[in-house]
Amino acid sequence: MRSTTLFALALVAGASPALAQDQAPPARTRPAPQTNWWSQAGGENGPTRLVWAAHKTPETPYGRVNKPIWHIADVLKAHKGQARWEQQVLLNRDFDGHYVQMAAGDKSKCKFWADDRAWGWVYSGQVKVTIDGQEPKVLPKGWVFNVAPRLSYCLETVGTEPVVFYITTPAGQVPSYPENETPAPVKGYVYEKVKINSTGGYDSFNMPFFNVDEYGASTRTGERFLYDGHTSSNLNIGPPLIQLPPDTSWGHYHENMQEVWLNVWGNVCALISGEGVVHGEYGDLINANEERWHRATSCPNTGRSIRMAITPRSKEGQVHYFQTDQPPGN
Repeated sequence: MRSTTLFALALVAGASPALAQDQAPPARTRPAPQTNWWSQAGGENGPTRLVWAAHKTPETPYGRVNKPIWHIADVLKAHKGQARWEQQVLLNRDFDGHYVQMAAGDKSKCKFWADDRAWGWVYSGQVKVTIDGQEPKVLPKGWVFNVAPRLSYCLETVGTEPVVFYITTPAGQVPSYPENETPAPVKGYVYEKVKINSTGGYDSFNMPFFNVDEYGASTRTGERFLYDGHTSSNLNIGPPLIQLPPDTSWGHYHENMQEVWLNVWGNVCALISGEGVVHGEYGDLINANEERWHRATSCPNTGRSIRMAITPRSKEGQVHYFQTDQPPGN
């Protein structure tokens, strides 16, 4: 896969709100609406532009934590015989991702993040999730939980088997704790008792719990469980394929940000520049490093797939750079 020099640009931009007026002018004098592609609300239906986009050379390398793919089967094998463990599998400017196993009877400390969300997906076993303002819920395999900022959450293993889950928390941040909890020591920090009035919550784009397995087995599409001004964790459905697109179809790339997918239904095949096609099975984490071309689909002859995309900058959108000789969104 080789880089080209000109790219078609798709940009999601935010629209500026109109100034409030005490009284709207009569309909007969109101000017006709004007289309302004440069400041429209978020979308990717603006005019195509040809631009010069910076592409890092050599491409952004992978490392000990950020790999093209983490196979959960390998993670489980590496921790075989351990009652409880954590394996970091993602670390960038925005997100800190871990596979976690909690043993039977384990309970976590209750904590919260001041300005960002934490969310997770259950791979096996059962976990009881308690979130401020929500009825505690026992989540089996295939469920996700979404904790809004400033809401404390506690995790507890249910049953006699361990629970294995994936969780994303804010990178480079230190959690806060409710008054009745004992904070875990963090080097370089001291915990002080303070008071806050800020709250967190849910809306039409966010829900505290979502059954991905039920969603995957249904004909429903286009549903969200986590989306705010900073974070997006869309459930991207890949339709069934007989064969992969040609290798000349590279997909797109982003500047200054990774695109990460947690494979939560079926099998995902992702073409990543410099790596070729990586094959993700249920529970695997795939990572397209910043400025690397990437294209994710279902694997051929395996039915449809669902990948939980993990991306930042939801409100402003993420610029997609496309090949000039391929249709956008290929």
